[in-house]
Amino acid sequence: MFFESVAFAMGPAPQGGGQAGPADMLMQFVPLILMFAIFWFLLIRPQQKRAKEHKRMLENLKRGDHVITSGGMIGRILELDDDSMLLECGEAKLRMSRGAIGGLFDPKAGKEAKPDPEKKN
Repeated sequence: MFFESVAFAMGPAPQGGGQAGPADMLMQFVPLILMFAIFWFLLIRPQQKRAKEHKRMLENLKRGDHVITSGGMIGRILELDDDSMLLECGEAKLRMSRGAIGGLFDPKAGKEAKPDPEKKN
């Protein structure tokens, strides 16, 4: 009970008739709208773009591609099914889910291959 009276006393004095107009209410939401726009362009949109590129890469996998898994294993694709694949890693052959693939691998360069931005299917 005491806190409510102190909080009311600390509030700004009402301007004019004491009622907030539509422009005042809009000005209260401007910071929230700006924060959402910043989050959208800096966090949400790039993450959606990366997810779309990863999905496209998974759809375009074929036999013989060298890949790197999300766990860091490097191998060559021997067989492809709808949701799984047979991966050759040295002497071992592993059956993995398509979702476990982190990206393509360039064995000549010894590093992860970057997708070509001009080559879009």
